[in-house]
Amino acid sequence: MKEKKAKPMAMDIGISDANRKKIAAGLSGLLADSYTLYLMTHNFHWNVTGPQFNSLHNMFMAQYTEQWNALDIIAERIRALGFPAPGTYREFVKLASIKEVEGVPKATDMIRHLVSAQEAAARTARNLFAIVNEANDQPTADVLTQRLDVHEKTAWMLRSLLEE
Repeated sequence: MKEKKAKPMAMDIGISDANRKKIAAGLSGLLADSYTLYLMTHNFHWNVTGPQFNSLHNMFMAQYTEQWNALDIIAERIRALGFPAPGTYREFVKLASIKEVEGVPKATDMIRHLVSAQEAAARTARNLFAIVNEANDQPTADVLTQRLDVHEKTAWMLRSLLEE
């Protein structure tokens, strides 16, 4: 005898199904960028060398720890909107605007890669505001605002290390 699957309860949070779907898709891109940035930062933490080793090693650890915590916030917002969060490397590579870095760059190049990746994540977050504002989705706007603050501030701090 075949067991009947329970039909999911309809969602009515004041955001249309179409807008929830668009927002969840955008957040999935942000989650992919965030995971790619997390992995890049952690990789650089492990592999940085040179005269700035200690300061960069510690800075990268603080950054990847913050990024790790943000992943859950973004994924749970996708779930709260009624959609599954992407969670595989294959999905992240497909969705991310940030590309992986090959090999082990020099410390200064690590910083440059991280500035670009932080800025890319900020752009991904910022690009979602039009649909989020149209849908009157304050919780997602709050998540995006927090992520923008972190990504822009981190990019500024990293960029400052490149000044002579």
